Parts: sequence; C-alpha cells; structure tokens
Amino acid sequence: MKLLKEFKEFAVKGNMMDMAVGIIIGGAFNKVIDLLAKQVILPPLSLLSDGVNFQDKKLVLRDAITDATGAITTSEVTIAYGALIEVFLDFIIIGFTVFIVVKSMNRLRSKAQDAKDTTVVTPKDVELLAQLKELMEEQNTILKTKISK
Repeated sequence: MKLLKEFKEFAVKGNMMDMAVGIIIGGAFNKVIDLLAKQVILPPLSLLSDGVNFQDKKLVLRDAITDATGAITTSEVTIAYGALIEVFLDFIIIGFTVFIVVKSMNRLRSKAQDAKDTTVVTPKDVELLAQLKELMEEQNTILKTKISK
C-alpha cells in the first residue's frame, strides 16, 4: 500500500506528466534531428567526400563462401567501420543541435528572469525577488551608515 501511495504522490505532483511531455517532445525532436542529420547535413558531406556512402565502408575479414549453385554457405564476416563513422557524425550533429537549442532556451529564460527588461513579461516570483533584493540592499546601506556614525 505504501508503494501505491508513493506512486499516487509522484503522479499528482506533476513529475509523471513532466516526464511524459518530455518523452513525447523528445521523440518528436529525435525525428527532426534524424532527418536533419541524414537528409540535410550528410548529403553535402557525402558530396565533399566524392560521393562516398559511409554505410558501404567495411573491412572484410572473410569473404562469403558459395556453393556450386550460387547459394551462400558461409556468410561474409566484416567490420562495418563506415556505419560507425556515420553514427559518430549523427552524434556530433545531434549534440550540436541540442547545444544550440539549450543555449537559445537559456537566453530566453534569462531575458524572462531579468526584472529590469521591460520587453519581456517577467514572472511574478522573479519580480518579487528582485524587489526583495533591492529592499535588502537599501536596508544594508542604512545599517552601514548608522554603524559608521
């Protein structure tokens, strides 16, 4: 029963909803990044590398063995280093894209949290904290002047 109660608290506090929204947006974002990597960025890279398709690059350790009828009796053994290169390129592209998105979101967040910036609506809690900070600084200066006299 305690486990059920803890799960209910977890779900009610919004953690589960936040996670669900994050997972859904992450899945959609993954599709965008995958398309960006495979359809937008990798084709020019392939053009720069003289039309080389990284998926086709492999190191053959043992060729396939066929019988007299042409049927493969023993399959080819390879190391697909081209696929590894492609995955690394995907990783770099995804990492850079996430970095740009997070950087722009942080810039927007910092603008929203700047109480003196009038172009962006400041959240009420940030505005109140800014006012509280100003009052405390004013009080400190008053106390310092009283102590120094």
